[in-house]
Amino acid sequence: MPHSHGSGEYLRTDFARIGQNVILEAGTLVFHPENIEIGDNVYVGHQTILKGYFKNKMIIGDGVWIGQQCFLHSAGGITIGNHVGIGPAVKILTSSHILGHMDKPILHAPLEFKPVIVGEGADVGVGAILLPGVTIGKGAQVAAGAVVAVDVAEFSVVGGVPARFIKMRS
Repeated sequence: MPHSHGSGEYLRTDFARIGQNVILEAGTLVFHPENIEIGDNVYVGHQTILKGYFKNKMIIGDGVWIGQQCFLHSAGGITIGNHVGIGPAVKILTSSHILGHMDKPILHAPLEFKPVIVGEGADVGVGAILLPGVTIGKGAQVAAGAVVAVDVAEFSVVGGVPARFIKMRS
């Protein structure tokens, strides 16, 4: 029988850390909660998947709001600073298959892991995708639907596919 990463069912005591006043709405799935730390006053919307991994950590700071139907995959590690807003349907990915192995399908190629960091006070718009290895600077705004493949400077606004600098926040 193939090995599963679990049912997604969890108990609050399964987490590495879970703070006060944390709301995990109905339908939230959590995998490898032993590698997930959640601060105080955090909201996680309906049907979000917090996909911990058997290594690396997912760290969610205090006062974070995560919208419905998000997918956070922390194989490479995710750190979300305090007071970050993450819109509904955001995807945060921290691993990808290494291309260049022509002798096998991409699905079977080795994985590369890179952390994603979202700085304090940043905001990630509805449906945005953060790719492995990016850092979103403190107070930065990622527009709805953006695909972020490179770092975003503090207090800047980015948008588009791929995400590009639009302006500094004022």
